[in-house]
Amino acid sequence: MAKLSKQSLRMKENHGWRSKPGYQILVLDRGAVRFDFPRDWFFEPGPYPVTLHDREPPNDECRLQLSLFRTPPGIDWSPLPLPQLLADAMKDDEPDPEVISRGEIVHVERRDLELVWRETRRTDPNEKREARSRSCLARGADLHVLITLDFWPADAKRLEPVWDEVLRSLRLGQYVADPTVGPPVMH
Repeated sequence: MAKLSKQSLRMKENHGWRSKPGYQILVLDRGAVRFDFPRDWFFEPGPYPVTLHDREPPNDECRLQLSLFRTPPGIDWSPLPLPQLLADAMKDDEPDPEVISRGEIVHVERRDLELVWRETRRTDPNEKREARSRSCLARGADLHVLITLDFWPADAKRLEPVWDEVLRSLRLGQYVADPTVGPPVMH
């Protein structure tokens, strides 16, 4: 798989990119995936999964990872229930001694995409303490993405708004010809 790279570009006047104050925008593959993440986080370029950290590693306390899966165009994926896909991916039917608990699956249907997510509490095998993961599977525009936020329970209050903003701002398949102009501005 091709290695991703980080590229900073000077935006043209009146560009269409907008994010919540305190956040910046991550755009992958010219708009295949787009979402907002905190301005002070670190982006780790490389092959998928794309990784973001709340602090420069190795001093980070959480990481957000995203993998992108392209699906054949023109296929109606709606008969394949997204909640079941997430449950199967998390192997709900197999006991895992590290898993403390799994939350309910949250299902969100928007005009532009469908997503499901849930939180898992587990014992970190290296740290020997509780860790949490929020996993989201989203699909739209002939794309599927898997987003995972790994964090410690002590950081939950700080990171829940970050998770909410990532999911709120998530866009799939909204390609742009010129990243310095961004998407069309809606009036």
